[in-house]
Amino acid sequence: MKFKLARTALKNIKRNLRRSILSAVAIGVASMSIVFLFSMIGGMKADMAYNLQTYYTGEVRIRNSRYEEFERYNPLHLTVDWESARQVLSGNDQIEHFVPRTTFPSSIYIEGTNFGAVGVGADFELEEKYQDLDSILKAGRIPEKGKNEMLMGAVLARDLDLEIGDSVTVLATTAARGSNAITLEIVGLAGFPVASLNSKYFWMPHDVTQYFLRMNGGVQEVLIGLKEDADAEAAAEKIEQDLETATGTDHEVRVWTDITTTYGFMKMAQTIYNIIAGFFFLLGSTVIINTTMMVIFERMREIGTLSAMGMHGSELTKMFFLEGAFISAVGSAIGVGIGIGLTIYFSSVGLDFTDAMSGMDFEISSIMYPRLSVFSTAFVYVYSITISCLATLIPSRKAAKIEPVEALRYI
Repeated sequence: MKFKLARTALKNIKRNLRRSILSAVAIGVASMSIVFLFSMIGGMKADMAYNLQTYYTGEVRIRNSRYEEFERYNPLHLTVDWESARQVLSGNDQIEHFVPRTTFPSSIYIEGTNFGAVGVGADFELEEKYQDLDSILKAGRIPEKGKNEMLMGAVLARDLDLEIGDSVTVLATTAARGSNAITLEIVGLAGFPVASLNSKYFWMPHDVTQYFLRMNGGVQEVLIGLKEDADAEAAAEKIEQDLETATGTDHEVRVWTDITTTYGFMKMAQTIYNIIAGFFFLLGSTVIINTTMMVIFERMREIGTLSAMGMHGSELTKMFFLEGAFISAVGSAIGVGIGIGLTIYFSSVGLDFTDAMSGMDFEISSIMYPRLSVFSTAFVYVYSITISCLATLIPSRKAAKIEPVEALRYI
C-alpha cells in the first residue's frame, strides 16, 4: 500500500496541534534570539569600526616614528610636519579625506580648582568633510578658525556646571615641556557617540592649538579616510614611502586594525557568540527530541495501525521526519520574521545603554543600532530547519523498529 507521507504528516500535525505549536514556539524563540543577537553583534562591530576610524585612528594613521616609544610621556615635540603631510596626501588618489589632530592632557581651571580634561586640536573645515559634525552638535556652533573658542562634551559641561557663553582657562604642557594657559569661550556643546568623549574631551581650533602648545607647524597625528575601493595596507605603504621621499624622515604609518586591539576582541567575541548560538539551537532541538519521543509512546495505537496497513521502516521514519520539517519550517519562519522586525525597528530608534555605559572608556556608542545581515539571517533559518529535522531522526528510527503486534498491545 502506497502512503502519501506528506499528507499524513500534515494530518498528524493538525491532529496534535498543541504539541505542534509547542515545538514550533521552541524553534521560533531560538531563531528569533539568534537573528537579533547576530544583528546586535554586527551593529556593534560596525559602530566600533566607525568610532575608531573617526575619533581615534582613521583608516590609516600617520605619526612620528618615535612617538609610540615615548607616548606615556605625551611627547608633543615628536610631531608630523603638517604642511609636508598635506602636500603628500593631497596628491594621493586613494585618499578620500584627511585631518590633523593633536590630543593633549590638560586641566580646566575654575574658581581655584583644576579639573582634568583632554583637549583636541582640530581643523574644523577639514573635520566637516571627515565626519558629520552637525550630528554631534547639540547646542551652539562649531568653533571658528583663529578664535579662542572650544566645543565641549555635553557631559563634561554639565559636570563642571558650564554652559555656552562661559569662558574657562585651560592649563597644559607645551611641546617644549613648559607650562602654558589659555582662556577659551564655550561656543558649542557636543554629544559624541562615545561616552568618554562626552565626559572628558573638548575640541579647539587647530591654529589656536598650534600657538597654545608651541607646536611650530607640527601635529601629533594625521588621520586618513580612504576611498571605498582602496587597499588599506597598500595605501599605508605608499603614504610612508611618499612621506620619506618628501621629508627625508621616517614616519609611523599604520592601518587602523593594527593599531587597536579592541576590534580584535570584538571579532573574538563574535566567535564566542556563534558558539552560544549553536547552544540555543541545540536547546530548541532537545524540545523537539523530547516531544517527539513522547509522541511515539502516545501514538502506539496509530503506529500499530499504520504498521498493520503496511507502513514499515523507512516510511515511518520519513513521516516523522516530515512532521519535524514542517513544524520547524513554520517555527523558524515566524521566529526569523520577528527577529528581522525587531532588528529593523531598533536599527531606527536604537537601544539606549547610556546609563549602563556611564564611566566606561570603551569605543562603542552609548546607543546601539543593530545591523541586519542577510547572510547570517538566511543561515539561521536554514540551520534551524536542518538541526530540527535531524533531531527527529532519533525518535523516528525508534518508531520504525516497533513491530505491529507490540504496538497493538498498548491499545
